[in-house]
Amino acid sequence: MKNWFMLTLVGKDRAGIVAGVTRALYEGGCNLGEASMVRLGGMFTIMMMVESDHDRAHLESLTRPADDSAGLRVHIDRIEGSLHNHIEPNYRFTVYGADQAGIVAETTEALARLGLNIINLESDVGGTKENPIYILHIEGQTKKKHEKIEKALDELSQRKNIEIRITPINTLIG
Repeated sequence: MKNWFMLTLVGKDRAGIVAGVTRALYEGGCNLGEASMVRLGGMFTIMMMVESDHDRAHLESLTRPADDSAGLRVHIDRIEGSLHNHIEPNYRFTVYGADQAGIVAETTEALARLGLNIINLESDVGGTKENPIYILHIEGQTKKKHEKIEKALDELSQRKNIEIRITPINTLIG
């Protein structure tokens, strides 16, 4: 019986992390499912579904050489994995404003009240050290109408003095 695991790795960014980890898993007979990998503030993080005929200890033994050489911290959880259950976002939100506490919390709370299931969220701080600008990108799925979403986010935009762009995503193109 195949086992699914969620493998999470975090370490200082450098070239070859993905190649080292995925090569070790491939040679160990594992199959990769969905994955997300990103560089944040000089650190690199990997989160991926791994399918294996073996147990967690075997998976740890496969990744250990790559972990040790790259200084990665590894966390492995057994999960009830399945593929082909991908949820497509139907809205994208882009938020810009002077960096201030609470932008993510208040934006995501407003979106949660609209029934939005957040699928992807990325943020960055641009501008200068003296005038930082917070940039937030969110993709998600909701059944609410565009007009209701605009009305709900307009209040937040004015109160926090931030710009919120709402873009419907048509997944039926092509």
